[in-house]
Amino acid sequence: MDVSVTLIAVSRPETTAAVTRGAARFLTALGYAPLTEVCLPNGRRADIMAVGRKGEIFIVEVKSGLEDFRTDQKWTEYSPYCDAFAFAVAPEFPREILPEEPGLIVADGFGGAILREASAVPLVGARRKALTLAFARLAALRAAGMSAMEL
Repeated sequence: MDVSVTLIAVSRPETTAAVTRGAARFLTALGYAPLTEVCLPNGRRADIMAVGRKGEIFIVEVKSGLEDFRTDQKWTEYSPYCDAFAFAVAPEFPREILPEEPGLIVADGFGGAILREASAVPLVGARRKALTLAFARLAALRAAGMSAMEL
């Protein structure tokens, strides 16, 4: 029996979209309400920012591949704006290159799984309140079809 295998090349934007979608679905299943592409007060953009049932804020940085990780080291500037931080990567991503401190989610277009829990460092109350109000406003504007992206 002759079996042929066809490999399909997936572009970096397609990988990013699939991992983002899967990680957001996974966070939703965990009880978080995620938003994508959220500009933070320091000018950085979080790939996913999610608020939990108790008000906890989780930021997820999606990495589409080795080159993406090596060229974008701004993720260290997200911690002042979240209680927990994690990377989300595709199953084939070389996970051994990632730092051990952040959490780790492996995701595809359908869902994800936590391979390493994100360390929780609670935000100061005033910052949490400001971020939560800005997050709620952003979500409402997006629901109304407005294009606001900033917190």
